[in-house]
Amino acid sequence: MSHISFSALKNWNQCPFYYKLTYVDRIKLFQGNHYTAFGTALHTMCENQLNEVQDAPSFDELFVSELQKLPEAERAELKKKDIADMREAGKRLSPAAIPALYDTFGNFELVATEEDLMEPIESFPEAPFNFKGFIDLVIKTSDGKIHIIDWKTCSWGWNAQKRADPMTTYQLTYYKHFYAQKFGVDPKDIETHFALLKRTAKKDIVEIFRVTSGPKKIQNALNLLNKALYNINNQTFIKNKLACQRCEFNKTSHCP
Repeated sequence: MSHISFSALKNWNQCPFYYKLTYVDRIKLFQGNHYTAFGTALHTMCENQLNEVQDAPSFDELFVSELQKLPEAERAELKKKDIADMREAGKRLSPAAIPALYDTFGNFELVATEEDLMEPIESFPEAPFNFKGFIDLVIKTSDGKIHIIDWKTCSWGWNAQKRADPMTTYQLTYYKHFYAQKFGVDPKDIETHFALLKRTAKKDIVEIFRVTSGPKKIQNALNLLNKALYNINNQTFIKNKLACQRCEFNKTSHCP
């Protein structure tokens, strides 16, 4: 494997043996659910609106399409009320997401949607690895700042602990670092934000908040990345037994 993504790094940090099962042995048990279908449909909806796609499907059409891609066993477990609630939430969020961007940033220039990253990890010279990622949205404001934005669907919002959690915010830290590397942009000219699309909130259903990543935080993030790559490169995959209880492989033939 010559590349690593943030989600792969996050899984390694949770349990290196889980990483091995998923990314080395390529065993995949989880294949999505109605929450992932909702998130994918809403992400696509936002992307289509920003790119002014003509005759784009509605959120409802996108959501149904994503539900149909789920495994048959998962579809059989779906509850009609949950799906109906998600459809209503999508209808509320669809017209609110893009106006929230203008409320936050004013007039802006669309730079890219789904900006792909496949950048060499220069901080780890022991072996050739690339950082792989897809940035949901990149815009530029009149002050010359580049803004990297990641859409996140959630229930009612994020508490303070999650907003400050390194393994949550490092996603944007890596995006900032490798975007700057790809385009030769000064990191000081890049700001990063999460855009929360709240499924069950009664007000402020779209919330955009900034995540700061200065030189020290970037270095801490790279240190974690280098640690993971060192162990992956040396095929050292130690099981984290503290993570077993919530692991999909727990007490299966893959991890008895």
